[in-house]
Amino acid sequence: MRILLVEDDRRVATAMNSALTRRGYDVEHAATAAAALSAAPCDLVLLDLSLPDGDGLDVCRTLRGRSARLGIIAVTARGEERDRVVGLRVGADDYMVKPFSMDELQARIEAVLRRASYAAPEPEVIVAGRLRIDVAARAVTVDDRPVALTRKEFDILLSLARQPGLVITRDRIQLDVWQTTWVARHTVEVHIGSLRTKLGDARLIESVRGVGYRLRGE
Repeated sequence: MRILLVEDDRRVATAMNSALTRRGYDVEHAATAAAALSAAPCDLVLLDLSLPDGDGLDVCRTLRGRSARLGIIAVTARGEERDRVVGLRVGADDYMVKPFSMDELQARIEAVLRRASYAAPEPEVIVAGRLRIDVAARAVTVDDRPVALTRKEFDILLSLARQPGLVITRDRIQLDVWQTTWVARHTVEVHIGSLRTKLGDARLIESVRGVGYRLRGE
């Protein structure tokens, strides 16, 4: 899960970067509005509103204009009600006032990413090579052979099938299936192993060491 941390206070940025990295996130730091707007694509932005080269509200408005699904959390010392209202109206999904605990930030990150994952309408049927998933009926076939899956196995497969051929991180799978990233790594691996067995071809789901999994789309 990739997070863009937009924070001009070096001490605060270092502390947040370390805490987020320990929790398994890939963090890029931007100290200015210009750096934030030129940063590589990410899953979520933690955005300070007081930046040396511009107003964070303008950055928020621009980022939201680029993507409706991008998660944006304003993280700022501006605690007045009018500041919160404006921040939410220009595109922030959530608004946190400093200081705050990392546990609270973690919970809010998970909540925003859950909402973002369902922002786009789900297709009724997903076809990826030999695999066919009827999303509404929660039915799966491989080469027209029905495959009986548990609820968690189906949800994991759906998480992978939304972007066949692309690597889906463990954090993304955990958020899609368990609605939290606080899931034992072993739990995900066990479900993936069972899913591969039931699909009848372990090659359909590839492991990408240290990152996550990829559903073969051909």
